[in-house]
Amino acid sequence: MRRATSLLVLLLAMTIVATAQTHYEANISVGGKAGMTLSRINFQPSVPQSLVGGFVVGGSFRYMEEKHFGVIAELNVEQRGWKEKFEGYNLSYSRKFTYLQLPIMTHVYFGSDKFHAFFNAGPALGVMIGESTTSNFDYNHIDDIQDFPRENRYTDQMTLPVERKFDYGITAGVGMEYIARHKQSFSLEGRVYYGLGDVFSNKKSDTFSGSGGLSIAITLGYYYRIK
Repeated sequence: MRRATSLLVLLLAMTIVATAQTHYEANISVGGKAGMTLSRINFQPSVPQSLVGGFVVGGSFRYMEEKHFGVIAELNVEQRGWKEKFEGYNLSYSRKFTYLQLPIMTHVYFGSDKFHAFFNAGPALGVMIGESTTSNFDYNHIDDIQDFPRENRYTDQMTLPVERKFDYGITAGVGMEYIARHKQSFSLEGRVYYGLGDVFSNKKSDTFSGSGGLSIAITLGYYYRIK
């Protein structure tokens, strides 16, 4: 955790340094994006689970310099969570958390006047603004469910209240961008987010010592150059 936090601080410092670079002509754009997420929770100890689908949508501000370098700040609404795995049973359970997220990333790009390939990386802060649970059984009364697979399985996570709505982590992505006429461009990006905070309480007396989020997002974006 200390190494991950140190990396978060380093990425934030790199982003601040990038913002201070003013040696080249600025290219400033605003835009938006939308797409889908696949996520899980890194429970410690582990919970049998698979990736659960969600959505991401938001707006962005991008400052670039002519020499392949820039900064992106976004404000997104993103869903993350997990889906329980019940092999051999007709049971389903998924829990999703909706976050208002602010990534601030270093933007490195290269290519021609029409096509760019790019890499984004930096810290991300978020706050939970909602949650939802979908299940085909009564997870509040699991003891009443006949033949429920209890052996070697934790179930507390299904009903645990959220302890920390504030979230922070590291995000990084790669993609490509097509630059059209009239100062417009379109992008496709794949991005990974690794959460450093825990959703649930992680005291010694609690069931889980870790419950950080992990997500993959695929998005389509649009930018309009204003300078």
